[in-house]
Amino acid sequence: MAERSKPEKRVALFTGAYNHVVDGVSLTLNRLVAYLEAEDIPVLVFAPTVDEPAIAHAGTLQPAPSIPMSGRPEYRVSLGLGPDALEALDRFKPTIIHIATPDLVGLEALLYARAWGIPVVASYHTHFSSYLAYYNLGWAERAMWAYLRWFYRQCKQIYVPTRSMAAVLSEQGISEGLRIWPRGVDIDRFNPEKRSMSWRRDLGFSDDEIIISFVSRLVVEKGLDVFARVVGDLQQAGQPVRCLIVGDGPARDMLQQALPRAVFLGHLAGDELARAYASSDIFLFPSETETFGNVTLEAMASGIPTVCADATGSASLVRDGETGYLVPGKEADLFTSRVLTLVHDASVRHGMGLAARREAETYSWPLILGRIHAYYDSTLESVSA
Repeated sequence: MAERSKPEKRVALFTGAYNHVVDGVSLTLNRLVAYLEAEDIPVLVFAPTVDEPAIAHAGTLQPAPSIPMSGRPEYRVSLGLGPDALEALDRFKPTIIHIATPDLVGLEALLYARAWGIPVVASYHTHFSSYLAYYNLGWAERAMWAYLRWFYRQCKQIYVPTRSMAAVLSEQGISEGLRIWPRGVDIDRFNPEKRSMSWRRDLGFSDDEIIISFVSRLVVEKGLDVFARVVGDLQQAGQPVRCLIVGDGPARDMLQQALPRAVFLGHLAGDELARAYASSDIFLFPSETETFGNVTLEAMASGIPTVCADATGSASLVRDGETGYLVPGKEADLFTSRVLTLVHDASVRHGMGLAARREAETYSWPLILGRIHAYYDSTLESVSA
């Protein structure tokens, strides 16, 4: 009996961030598109863009009309697909629609798929409800969850990065079709061997100083207030610590005022970023708004212990007391205590760093991306059966 051929995969990907800003969503999706195209799977991306993108993007991008986000102009608000994008979508003839952002572009993609009988999958990248309180929008949470329930119930599969995130969605009535799709890490690039004492010295750090690093966009919802308080308290207590800040954003001035002795490097990528991780001693990340925690995994791969918020994202990566510590997100005093343990004991730092590296090695990108490849197959096969 002849083997049944698999349905053709032609993927239309819709996202609110792809090349105009460097963040976990855009980097993950670019890697996904590059992988799919290497597998000879046609992909067409629909997303906002700008004249001078921050990323040299993978694949073919069809621009979607957008405007700068109020108060956060580095991000774009989609205004829908527009006639050019709809024509491009018709010509492309997708067999599967993948929605990464449930914004207006995502909504129009969903309606298009319903009209033409195309199966829809979604990946959950941003924990929207956790952001609302930081912008005095807590009153909108109920309406937001109602929309998300309606939206995701129409998707065949929903790819979530961690089991803890899946549990949060299930509690909100989004439980059908959930599939775990972790993020990966380049374990060759992010590696303890990238540690450089000469690089530290060039930045003005002395060899006996303990460097506490923070890598992320500099926005208030990343727990910057807790980070600044922990480092400030340690320095006031006379501990030999200084911090290294990698990233940029609207809260940079605030953080510079709070931590005048910190070294700010702005946005780094590639080997420069890998060197910054590996050359620090402790990674402190109090953010409670992550769906996965890409930076936590990169720090772990670099062989440094992590002290992170016990929340969705890092909580699924860090083994408390083994590869680092997990702390309730707002408990600045407990963060300080955990960091102080690592400051005082080099053997604990070293042992946790080795364990963190071993754990990170289980998150190689080829395995992670191959998983979503199989998810697409099962979606298409369920439709054609």
